[in-house]
Amino acid sequence: MLFVRSKRFYISCVLIATLMLTACTNKTENTAANTATNTPAAAVQQIEQLKIAVPTDAGPLNIYNTSVDFMTELVFDKLFGPSPYVAEPQPWLAESAEQVDSLNWVVKVRSGVKWHDGTPFTAEDVKFTYEYYRDGPQNRHSHHVSDVPQISTITLLDESTVKFTCAYACPSLKTVTLADLPILAKHIWSKVENPRKYTELAVGTGPYKLVEYVPDQYYKLEANQDFFMGKPAVKTLYMPIIKDQTAMFNSLRSGEIDAAAKSVPPELLDTFKGAANIKVTTTPELTIAELRTNYQRFPLNIHEFRNALSLAIDRQAITDIVLLKHARPAFKGYPHPDSPWTNPDLSTPYDAKQSQSILDSLKLIDRDGDGIRESEDGKKLDIRLAVSSAEPTFIRTAELLKEQFLKVGVNLKVEVMDAGTLAGISSERNFDLTIGNIGAHGVADPDQFIMSHRADYLWKKGLAYPEWDTLFEKWKAEPTIEGRKLISFDMQKLFNRQPTSLVLFYPEQNWAYRSDRFDSWIQSPGFGIFHKYSLLNEAGRKIATGTK
Repeated sequence: MLFVRSKRFYISCVLIATLMLTACTNKTENTAANTATNTPAAAVQQIEQLKIAVPTDAGPLNIYNTSVDFMTELVFDKLFGPSPYVAEPQPWLAESAEQVDSLNWVVKVRSGVKWHDGTPFTAEDVKFTYEYYRDGPQNRHSHHVSDVPQISTITLLDESTVKFTCAYACPSLKTVTLADLPILAKHIWSKVENPRKYTELAVGTGPYKLVEYVPDQYYKLEANQDFFMGKPAVKTLYMPIIKDQTAMFNSLRSGEIDAAAKSVPPELLDTFKGAANIKVTTTPELTIAELRTNYQRFPLNIHEFRNALSLAIDRQAITDIVLLKHARPAFKGYPHPDSPWTNPDLSTPYDAKQSQSILDSLKLIDRDGDGIRESEDGKKLDIRLAVSSAEPTFIRTAELLKEQFLKVGVNLKVEVMDAGTLAGISSERNFDLTIGNIGAHGVADPDQFIMSHRADYLWKKGLAYPEWDTLFEKWKAEPTIEGRKLISFDMQKLFNRQPTSLVLFYPEQNWAYRSDRFDSWIQSPGFGIFHKYSLLNEAGRKIATGTK
């Protein structure tokens, strides 16, 4: 089925949640260890078309039927940019945000901005959006209004000014919430009764408009010539959906596409080195690979047991053997160490002897001499690890973890299953351990770290956890960002002593593109290079790193 909208209705672009793409490098050198560059405005290439292949169909890119930020942000804008993953987000749709006191903020929005259908953007859209997220069906953005923080009142002061009043102190409203929530058009979304079933092509204020979307085939986007930050550098973005990895990289080699929005696997990197007009750029993305635990199931419901498992993991060996050193061992645990909101002193060491000592203290002992420990009632420590059959890297990681856990007397039963089955047991919490990735929103956003302890992921709201609850109450009462950060640092230390996510490694991503077609990419933390800021001129590009 073909979805085509007239010039009044357009949408954004597409790049996948697994992306974290980087930046360009020396044109004469082809390397898998390049660093990002920030090309000055005068050098930004102005081209007619760019072909970027994506590995997944993400639908028509509306906020409620996709959670892929990199895709939606080419059509939607936020009040501040680029994200909560930089120390100081800069004004975007907002001109300013001023904190009145610990509970109140006043935001002035830009004038002269229009939605893709020509309707003027006003503070009314901002008020509507935040109330819609807060009071309507939940999505990935909702908690920034309804819980962490909790915005109780949103008041329209005039057509360009809105006031936010929080239920408890909200010192990071500008740096986190306003830099995370995309703004919706009131004149469109106020008529949407069920946003989860809304399939119209989105209307935003962003630099690109979606003019064609053919499911499982391609996206076509055109530059918004009236974009408030100036005309984008690329007139048309054509994004074929190529789900087969081999086919995608063959298309890049042959010149059928200009960039591949899927990381090049370590074992294929050498095939691109020396290829004419192709660069491979490496980025340390704001993502973690983790063992997620069912912390309500014995013996994983014991804090000390989960810590013993963490101590039994030789993260360096996993990185060296499975990732071929194309990742960083997660020696600093959770959340991601490159976030400006993460305690720099976190530590998750490998210490098999300490792991064994903890297990002994829990009276989990090998009573029959077969090398596998038993509980006091004689039940063996058989722990199930569910892994997706579509993730060969995770399968190899699971096999190595089995060897490592057996050294401390824990038997890991690896169960490889299709992605759909894995998703089902995860949602039903019918697992012991699963292995997967968590992206920037989960591991670089400080408010999401709090929320993850209230939403069944890192912890379950209402489940007893006195140490955490004490810190959470201190965190809620703290009126300053710096004070909040210090309390959050203590929360992170507590978490890594009593982990429910056992971080394995921090992935690096290797992105291949044809430098003869477009070589003006810039990097933004948590986004890589395939984001709207790479396609803008000077004013917009400066925002990519959160610098003035």
